[in-house]
Amino acid sequence: MFLPPELLLPELLSTLGLGDLHGGKLTLSSVLEINSNTVCDKPAQNLEQLPRTFLRKLMMSNLNARNIKCAQDQPMYDYKYTDDTDDSDAINPLDLITALFHCSDPFLQQEMVSKMSMCQFAVPLLLPNCDTQQSTLMLWAMRDLVKKFRPHSLEGDRTFVEGRIVETDIPMVSFVRLGECSLPKSQTLNRLLSNPHQHNDTFVHRNMECGDVPRRISDGLVEVSWYLPCGNTNIDMFTQPVAIANLRGDGRLFKTQMSFLCQTSAAVFIFSDDLDGDLSTLNNRKSRAELFLVTNSQSKTFNMETLRDRCMKHKVKENNVIIKKKQNDAEFVKTLRFHVSGAIGKNPIKMKVEAMAAVACHSIVVDEDCTECANGRINAEGITGNIQDVVKFKKDQLPLHGEIWKEISQLEKENCRMRDAGKDIEGYKSSLRTKEEKLRKEQQKKAFSKTMAKFTAGISESGTQRLYFLKWLKIQLDTLSRHNLSTLREQYKDCCRNTPQNKELIADLDEQISNCSLGPEHFFRELGQLYECACSLPENNPARQQVQHLPALCAQMLLDGFPVELVDGDASNIPMKWIKEVLTQLHQLVNTKSKILVLTVLGVQSTGKSTLLNTMFGVQFAVSSGRCTRGAFMLLIKVSEELGSELKCDFIMVIDTEGLKSPELAALDTSYEHDNELATLVIGLSDITIINIAMENNTEMKDILQIVVHAFLRMKEIGKKPKCLFVHQNVSDMSAHDSNMRDRKKLMEQLDEMTQAAAKMEKKVHFAKFTDVMDYDPDKDSHYIPGLWHGTPPMAPVNAGYSEAVYELKKTLIDSLQKSDNINRIDAEGFLEWTNCLWDSVKYEKFIFSFRNSLVADAYTNLCSEYNKWEWSFQKEMNLWLLQKETILSNFGMTGVDDQKTHLREVLREMSTEASGILDEEEKKILQNLEGYFKTKNSSVALVEKYKEDFKISVCSLRRETESGLRSSLLKAVEIKEGLEQVNMIKNTTTQKIENKVQDLVQSCRERMENLSDEDLKTEFETMWKMLLAELSVVELQKLDVVKEVLFELKSHFKTKTGDVHKNLNEIHFKTAGEKKFTVKTSWGSSLKNLFRGKSNPQQVFDAITKDCESFVSETVKHNKNYQKTYIREVLNMIDDKFKEKHVSPDEDCECELKFHICWKAAVAFQKMHDGFIRDSDPKICLEQSKKRLLEEFMDMFRDIDQCLKKAGEFTEDCLEPAVQDYIIKRLGSDIADAMMTGYEGVDYSTRTHFQFALLKQLLQDDSSEQFTKYTHDYKTFVNSWILDKIIESFSKDDKWQNITMKHLSDVVQKVTNAITRAKNETEENTDIKIFIQKIRAHLNDQLVFQEDTFFIALKNANTQQFAKNLIESLSEMEQSLSDVFKCPISKEDLEETISQLPTKPHDLLFTRLCGCGEQCPFCGTPCEAGGQDHKTHFSSMHRPKGLGQYTFEASNKLVTDICTTAVIGEGIFKSPETKGEYKPYKEYREIYPDWEIAGDPSIESSDYWKYVLMKYNQEFADCDEVLPADIPSAWKVLTQTHGKISLRKSFNMGSDKTEG
Repeated sequence: MFLPPELLLPELLSTLGLGDLHGGKLTLSSVLEINSNTVCDKPAQNLEQLPRTFLRKLMMSNLNARNIKCAQDQPMYDYKYTDDTDDSDAINPLDLITALFHCSDPFLQQEMVSKMSMCQFAVPLLLPNCDTQQSTLMLWAMRDLVKKFRPHSLEGDRTFVEGRIVETDIPMVSFVRLGECSLPKSQTLNRLLSNPHQHNDTFVHRNMECGDVPRRISDGLVEVSWYLPCGNTNIDMFTQPVAIANLRGDGRLFKTQMSFLCQTSAAVFIFSDDLDGDLSTLNNRKSRAELFLVTNSQSKTFNMETLRDRCMKHKVKENNVIIKKKQNDAEFVKTLRFHVSGAIGKNPIKMKVEAMAAVACHSIVVDEDCTECANGRINAEGITGNIQDVVKFKKDQLPLHGEIWKEISQLEKENCRMRDAGKDIEGYKSSLRTKEEKLRKEQQKKAFSKTMAKFTAGISESGTQRLYFLKWLKIQLDTLSRHNLSTLREQYKDCCRNTPQNKELIADLDEQISNCSLGPEHFFRELGQLYECACSLPENNPARQQVQHLPALCAQMLLDGFPVELVDGDASNIPMKWIKEVLTQLHQLVNTKSKILVLTVLGVQSTGKSTLLNTMFGVQFAVSSGRCTRGAFMLLIKVSEELGSELKCDFIMVIDTEGLKSPELAALDTSYEHDNELATLVIGLSDITIINIAMENNTEMKDILQIVVHAFLRMKEIGKKPKCLFVHQNVSDMSAHDSNMRDRKKLMEQLDEMTQAAAKMEKKVHFAKFTDVMDYDPDKDSHYIPGLWHGTPPMAPVNAGYSEAVYELKKTLIDSLQKSDNINRIDAEGFLEWTNCLWDSVKYEKFIFSFRNSLVADAYTNLCSEYNKWEWSFQKEMNLWLLQKETILSNFGMTGVDDQKTHLREVLREMSTEASGILDEEEKKILQNLEGYFKTKNSSVALVEKYKEDFKISVCSLRRETESGLRSSLLKAVEIKEGLEQVNMIKNTTTQKIENKVQDLVQSCRERMENLSDEDLKTEFETMWKMLLAELSVVELQKLDVVKEVLFELKSHFKTKTGDVHKNLNEIHFKTAGEKKFTVKTSWGSSLKNLFRGKSNPQQVFDAITKDCESFVSETVKHNKNYQKTYIREVLNMIDDKFKEKHVSPDEDCECELKFHICWKAAVAFQKMHDGFIRDSDPKICLEQSKKRLLEEFMDMFRDIDQCLKKAGEFTEDCLEPAVQDYIIKRLGSDIADAMMTGYEGVDYSTRTHFQFALLKQLLQDDSSEQFTKYTHDYKTFVNSWILDKIIESFSKDDKWQNITMKHLSDVVQKVTNAITRAKNETEENTDIKIFIQKIRAHLNDQLVFQEDTFFIALKNANTQQFAKNLIESLSEMEQSLSDVFKCPISKEDLEETISQLPTKPHDLLFTRLCGCGEQCPFCGTPCEAGGQDHKTHFSSMHRPKGLGQYTFEASNKLVTDICTTAVIGEGIFKSPETKGEYKPYKEYREIYPDWEIAGDPSIESSDYWKYVLMKYNQEFADCDEVLPADIPSAWKVLTQTHGKISLRKSFNMGSDKTEG
């Protein structure tokens, strides 16, 4: 179908699916976006898929990109006898390329030209537009092309020429066709440009795939390619560079293009057989080109006369006529090459491509002639125009990131490493801070330079103009740097040749070469420092406000696809405030959809790392000469929503790093350290790390492997699991993977060797193989990539094998990311947090063991929170089980079943067995939960993998401790029951006697048939009563001598002791030791003086132990009736536990005296309790108390008055109501604790870390010296009291107390009602009421504890239905009565009293749960926050000055200001009881305290909380410890409560609080 020219382009674009993109709407970022087609191997199925397929291959520099035929289902060979072919699903490659250039924006066009040039494809010089009949000079598209070559004129000098192709004077030779021509022009040009041994299809020709498809829009296209010599006469086709232009289509139809070529070319070669046709286009008056005519003598129309005539008419020299005769193609091409060489060899016309813009007439548009491009160039030239000396320019115009920034970087590292710190560590730290502040002030004085003002204005422009500005700036700076570098290299070469003895000059030139690089990254580096130093100013300072918008601009640059510097390669530092704000702004710019996966390449310098990334992702990391990457740059690549849902990310971040083993750094002592830092950082940040290995250098490879293995080992320790791929470059053999099996085996051996060495250095000797450190399969994770170039540069195209191998690697990467569940998908803010904490850790001389950034901390906190829920569920279940079993034991013998003593012990055995079974189930449940947690696809779980074993151990420990506690409690309950046996037996006997006597008396009185008055009945009852008392007079309860019992236990306890201990085990000494105040004797002083950390007073410690034991004894007496042997054993165990807790190991005399003193006081209290029990249990006394009620019962029985109602009331009052109250009281403690953990402030009690944060925050708000001293000096007492206060505060409002008690009351009343109903249904109507009551008790046997104190005369043949009804009514009245009590408002004082008297104290439960192991830092006393009970290592989020742990300087007796987190990275020494009085280096603290992990603190601010506290209450702490106050560093004196709040949040990773200013 014929279409008019103006419709051809729209129609083709529509066919290709590009209709909506015409006019430059296709952007580079959209092309580079990673989607499902990125690694799709399927060929294009239709024309709409062709553009994306072509671009995908082109961006990977694939030599086969132009092979674009759609896939067809057809046989391999076509046996049709017709020549007809269907081109409906085919397109000429030139049409596709032309269409894409029309749709691409200027920056994509530039990238396409760059990639086409790398593949040695011809690129558009003049782009036709058939709908406007105008062509566009693609100057901007070629502007970024840099070429390097060596003309033969420089051969002996071994130098080369490097420059932008559009700025280089190279003669151009154009080839055009006029009319018909039987010679294949484009094929001939390909042969012309190709070495016989290295053929390349520079120009598309008809014998290429789809090359014979008729062109629809690309006629009039002028392509250009350059032949550039390498300087080798055996290889080069031309000795000088030459540009070859090729006009597509009949030149007679494209007069504008012909005119342009004639004016810009040194020579124009006209291919034509149609000598009779119109050749008027050759008559161009402005033409400067020498004309050559190329024709074929074998063509049917060839005529020599006509040829001569045309040559004379159009002034074509006879020597410039080239006739292909019966010679082969090679000879013909040789002839053609001879003429081309001649045309460019004699002072040819040379015109730079950028100069061609002046030749363009009104029919040719120059792509740079747009406002944005022009403005961008002007703005860039405003910066670069005045640069004469790069080093001087950087010093004058970019001063902030020069020496000052390097000094600040050194100070930051010294602040971590403390290499030069003396004894006064905090003072030294403050001096470092002062120096940094001084340097920042120096930076502030320099402020904005004129250049930076222009640069900031340039990047503040609208989108397209900003991109033009940055591109122009890069182009101009590259040109400048290249020129400077070339000059300096020449000088360096001359100096080395002519004056090698001038070492100073050579060194100076060497330094200049290192410093002469200048690129946009230096300007952004300066921006970063502008922002960093402004951040040290007050927020309302104009200079600070002036730079607030800069991070957002840089974030936008990241989104635009520009690399942004992460690590400053010159200062070896990260400007963290700047990077933080840039990434924060990025997070906001994409509406928080910023989940990223990170990919890094590591390897030796100049081994093609950047080229590998550029090829893989089509990105633009600097690879030009003299611009090796320094530091690390990050670049974002968008992931499509479709693929993003699979990868669970929005972007892939690619990090390009400077090469390890850099020659520039090799001479420095810190080069290995520098490489190690960089490798640890980027591997730590990466999800996949590519280790780039050049096979030729085995020594360097071993060095690299050592650095890499160190980094992977460190990541393994913190739970980060990056994937590792080894890429072996420059391996050309197609069977490389198979033939290199031996090499892979050798590599694994080296990796294992390096792992062992690194593990030894890192003190992690359990890692013996590389596969212990990470999942690595040498067969799957090793990739072999051939060399980059196919042939000899500069005319070599990119090796197709290279592109394909990189493509396979890319597929592997994407596949790994799709299948990997343990990769932590973090967003930009999470990445920032990793960067921040990793870099902090890296800045130490060796990687600190306790790397815990906020992501790890969050993951650990989440794990602790989940574990605590499981643990609490376990404990609640077992507590409820124990409560039921204790209730059963308390009711033993009261429900009508066998109550033999032997049977009670049998029940105990059964219960112990049952406990083991339930514990097995509950333990298994927690372990399953733990396994399930670590199997979840939540990637953060991997970060805490190393703690899994700790929590498993904690589960086993929890089970073990719980089982021990259960057995102990059950045994105690049995012993108590057995201890009451005599009392209960007497009571039961007495009750039976009373019942018989009263019933006999009733029967006797009735038989006398007398009408007895009430007085008569009383007289009869008194007579019977006296007889009953007389019978009971012989019954006496056995009374214990508790002191003797305790002495017996002490003898058993001290049986292993020697010396005078056993002599003193007599009642006299026992009493003497107990009654006098316990005082530390002078004779014990020498043995005690080194037993206490810091300056703890032994007397105070022992007094505290005594106080705790007295409290325990008091509670025991309060909640029990009679003395049991277990009580004194618990006291002795408690004393031993307190010794361990307070790290005290007193000698035998001291220990015995203290235990005598405490146990005597306990014996006195227990004797008093026992005496009271004997008194209260005396049958006579109990009987007298019941006399009045027994008399009333006797009179009612005599007069046959219905007693159901009365008995129901008595049973309710005497038995049910106490049992109900006991039921509620026993459950309140656990429920209150549960309510605190699940309520509004439940998060404060969810983990130890959250609890510490809440507690310290409250302390800071109250800001009381008394509270702080209590917290630091008696942590457990203070915390227990604080939790109790919080409980009272919580339950004294919103009727919480009333609600929780009413809930239990309602529950228990319902249980009792159900029990009465069941008993009624199981009992005949007229039954002994005692049997009925026993049934009720049996149904409530595991719920309510029934008292046996009441003498109760049961009714014979009572109406049980009526009794049950009366009982339920009485129960309802009781419920109402108790409800009225519970619903009454309760004061805080009464609530505290009530909670304090609960048998299970909620504050004790919470304290045990939240204080965990109870360990405190051996230096400063801060509590351990590790999850679980039985963890391997203790740690804390925030340590404090050691003076708060009661440490003083030995010489001055002043409190110590050093903080242990700083001390452990310094050179200081310490001594403690554990060192036996010897001084040890702080750095070796783990040899003394192997269970403690104290993270070195690189920041000055993170301990501001405790610095502020000690600074403010210095005198109070000193007075409390009876020492001298600390010498407070000057930097501390400016700290405020706000600094403390910020420090607290930072230390506990609790985010920011806007209310804290």
